[in-house]
Amino acid sequence: MAAKQILIIDDEERIREVVQTCLEIFQGWQVSLAESGAEGLAKAATHPPDAILLDVSMPDVDGIRTLDQLQSHPTTQRIPVILLTAKVQPDDRARFAELSIAGVITKPFDPVTLASQISAILGWN
Repeated sequence: MAAKQILIIDDEERIREVVQTCLEIFQGWQVSLAESGAEGLAKAATHPPDAILLDVSMPDVDGIRTLDQLQSHPTTQRIPVILLTAKVQPDDRARFAELSIAGVITKPFDPVTLASQISAILGWN
């Protein structure tokens, strides 16, 4: 079975590095990185991944607008998206519940269990 392809869209370089390292080491997944919504959209449309980890709070185009754009593009609309967010207030959770996303992982996350969290959310176990 081929390794899963994961796209990480996050403006924080350290987060991208930690997530990439965890997923490659603990699961052997292939990870591509994007530091903005626009870069992520371009990469997802060109080489559709098996899943996208998307930061909610980014400058310029935030994660929610990026999600909308992913879901409106025929090539990317079926890719499961997991939001990475520090926003865990009740009104944020209610807003996320209304979105067509696979799930939410809150920051800070445990790097050791991140890959298994993603697998559980996506049913890859």
